[in-house]
Amino acid sequence: MPIHQLPELKIRQFEGPLDLLFHLIEKNDIDIYDIPIAEITDQYMVFLKDMDTLDMEVASEFLVMAATLIHIKSRMLLPDRKAMLTAEEDDPREELVIRLLQYRRCKMLAMDLRLRYKNYAHCYCRLPATPASLDISVKHPPQEFDPEFFDKNVSVVCARNEMRFADLSSKITHILKRDKVSVRDKMKLVWQKLVSNGKIFFHEIFPALETSRIEKIVGFLAVLELLRGNQISAVQERPFDVILLSECKDHPLSESDISNIENPVEVKEYSQNA
Repeated sequence: MPIHQLPELKIRQFEGPLDLLFHLIEKNDIDIYDIPIAEITDQYMVFLKDMDTLDMEVASEFLVMAATLIHIKSRMLLPDRKAMLTAEEDDPREELVIRLLQYRRCKMLAMDLRLRYKNYAHCYCRLPATPASLDISVKHPPQEFDPEFFDKNVSVVCARNEMRFADLSSKITHILKRDKVSVRDKMKLVWQKLVSNGKIFFHEIFPALETSRIEKIVGFLAVLELLRGNQISAVQERPFDVILLSECKDHPLSESDISNIENPVEVKEYSQNA
């Protein structure tokens, strides 16, 4: 990986060795997860050559990092052969990468805090105060109580609970009712209507107000049975629209054919009356 020209660095510009390393990585546009440790170490050592006249207390941390970089560089150049034969050796740069990631996170948080301090240093917040602390008297609206309205609502609630928890077992006349409706009879009815009218709508044979739900279902099954035998035709222009029934001239149906149909469908209707 090509390394850019070494920048001019001064130790006073950095807060520590990690800050310097992070600066070198950013200047050379290096992936922090794949650091060319040899080139970074060389740049770091070139920088340390200008630190001869500095106080050792200031330069000590930079010298410790230099020793760490040299140690990692030596491990990268001279890997342990036994470790290579037995198992894959851990990357010696891993610990340094973790420290740099932690430092970058702390640096970003510090920049955010510095920006917030700059924006809100001269702002003062005032906590909410209660009316009593401000010597303000609050007048509450009078609560008017209407005894008649209250008694009326209590009566409504009592009546509702009485109906809800009342014992209805003595008032139940029957629980189960079974209605038997023959598909054959409904097929005969449809056939008779078609013979007399030629064409007729389904709702005209089974009017909504005069026919129960079970009769409508069995009547629809009868129509399907006639359609299956190509005895009649049905037309419906769109879903949920009216159904126009007509007799099929190619396969005329006689009353004897309907009488020979066996095993009419039995439909059960369950209801509970109080």
